Amino acid sequence: MRGESNRPRARPPLRDLACSANASPAITGRRVTAAALALLGLALLACAEEPDTAPTPGAIPSGSSAKPEIVAMLRAADDAPYHAADAGGRAWLERDEDQLPYSVVSTPDRFRIVFEVGPLGIATGGGIYLQVSPFWDWSTPQTEVSDALGYTQILVDDPSIEFRAATLDQQLLGIEVTGRALVAGERLEILYGAGPAGAMTDRYAERDSPFWVAVDGDGDGVRRVLVDSPTIDVRPGPARTLLFQVPSVARPGDAVRLTLAFVDARRNTAIDFEGEVRFPDAPTGIELPEVLRFEAADRGTRSIEVRVHEAGVYRLVAQSGDLRVDANPLLVSAEGPRVLWGDLHGHTNLSDGTGVPEDYFRYARDVSGLDVVALTDHDHWGMLPLAQHEDLWEEIETQTRRFHEPGRFVTLLGYEWTSWIYGHRHVLYFEDQGRVYDSVEERYETPQSLWKALADAGEPALTFAHHSGGGPIATDWEIPPDPRFEPLVEIVSIHGSSEAYGAPGAIYDPVPGHFVRDALDRGYRLGFLGSGDRHDGHPGAYQRDPPEGGLAAILAETLSREAVLEALRERRVYATNGARILLRTALAGHPMGSEIPVNETGTLSGSLYLSVIAPAPLESVELVRSGRVVDGVDLEGRMEVTLMREVEGLEAGEYLYLRVLQRDGGAAWSSPFFVTE
Repeated sequence: MRGESNRPRARPPLRDLACSANASPAITGRRVTAAALALLGLALLACAEEPDTAPTPGAIPSGSSAKPEIVAMLRAADDAPYHAADAGGRAWLERDEDQLPYSVVSTPDRFRIVFEVGPLGIATGGGIYLQVSPFWDWSTPQTEVSDALGYTQILVDDPSIEFRAATLDQQLLGIEVTGRALVAGERLEILYGAGPAGAMTDRYAERDSPFWVAVDGDGDGVRRVLVDSPTIDVRPGPARTLLFQVPSVARPGDAVRLTLAFVDARRNTAIDFEGEVRFPDAPTGIELPEVLRFEAADRGTRSIEVRVHEAGVYRLVAQSGDLRVDANPLLVSAEGPRVLWGDLHGHTNLSDGTGVPEDYFRYARDVSGLDVVALTDHDHWGMLPLAQHEDLWEEIETQTRRFHEPGRFVTLLGYEWTSWIYGHRHVLYFEDQGRVYDSVEERYETPQSLWKALADAGEPALTFAHHSGGGPIATDWEIPPDPRFEPLVEIVSIHGSSEAYGAPGAIYDPVPGHFVRDALDRGYRLGFLGSGDRHDGHPGAYQRDPPEGGLAAILAETLSREAVLEALRERRVYATNGARILLRTALAGHPMGSEIPVNETGTLSGSLYLSVIAPAPLESVELVRSGRVVDGVDLEGRMEVTLMREVEGLEAGEYLYLRVLQRDGGAAWSSPFFVTE
């Protein structure tokens, strides 16, 4: 994929210091790699021994991207013989008098992390480790080049303390105790960014950005993370642009919500902004204020309700000074389904993302103007695995309940079942509580065992396979999706499109045979949705150059969990890569996602209706029939299109869907129509 990507970047293997047979056990981390594996990605596998057999039952499909070695390593970490001195001690962050209490995105800074030895001390050969987030451009701590980014000094309060510090991997520093053992209460300081270049901060704003500190107290190579590792708030940069979102469908006489947010160059919010927004060229039929005032307390976001009176397509403009932006189109009509915009897949720093759950939900509501959102942090992929830390899961439950406001904003409880054998799926609950079924645990290591556990629990839940066609791991379609729980598949996200091998915007590291169209060709009846899988704390965001993102367009009249669940189960949903394209389609009078029986002749023929209202000029619309593009229309840059096509001779087992492309790369996919006996 081109340009800046929101997914974690691939990382190189450990350097020679970490993999050398002569390296100190405290420095190599060979037995402790899984403790930080979620943040270090695959880099640590260079030193791991591959298991003799796959850790899960059944053969791994030919051509699969399954990674059983990751599962083996995660399980080894769970079984590691931790010593009582591991994770002993405490750490905190001190800011000097010349420093602000927070940091600023993409800005060099200096961080003084103080560590105090715990009551059991640290043995000779043991060590202290600093893991800075390996995402989003934090500098790697290094001790060799004093005038380079990330230069780090280790300061001790007793000159008799001897140590050796070395960079082990991207953003990971190890400090080995080489002289006498350290005793309780002794302190050392890690001055990260000690040189003139400082240490570069995260490109994304967030509260409680962690500096993970871990301790190997007895020198056996096993370290544990301090659960109360120090954190710092990373503040946004100056306002650069304005985001303007409106509903896509309203009825005449409705009050509709306008969401406006000033953001910095990386779409970070909570901006210190004061000023005015006007709505030039306001169309008749909608009650817009002449001026919308932003005060400092608004932190750059405003949401207001206005009333629409007349049917039609509204294209609203907001202007602040020289900054002029368009909202997504609003269709006011008494007919046709409403569209609820949702992002049902994303992460915070509770696993491998940015920010805290509270701010994730606030961004979805107050910046992206979403109707539906789910936070889906990983079950077993982070410094503190969600499945093993009930307090983290309770925080997600708490914030999900807190932000849920039927009729205004629907939140869904969820997590990501992160199987490195069968592919990742996120699990959504439609009530206030649910359970994390850990993919690393043998009881829940297969999709079938996950679905059984959900069935036994008896609570409404759905699962969605995602990035099925490639990186970071493809879905094993040898296992048929359980229709009780998996009526849909995430066809597009920040990773790219898993529609078909070679299709526009295809996912990175593609694995032929694992795309969504391959699943449909197996006879699986799956509707389509998109979601972000964003790790930057920006659910609902859409990057236009290159186009990267994902949204679910849910066709439901009311904004409630019950209505959303019904629409998803019935496949009344379509996918976009983040562009808010309004798409309506029907085949022989049936809505998208329908199962349509053949007639007495054993075939199905009928009219295919399509209406598209786009935020940008349209390139084309294509009709995909049973795995092949069979028809296409050049839309010549129009932004509103209505088409009718006659489709003939469809046989039982066939499927049909539409793909719409904008000239700027925005895309939408209707859920398929399925022809049945």
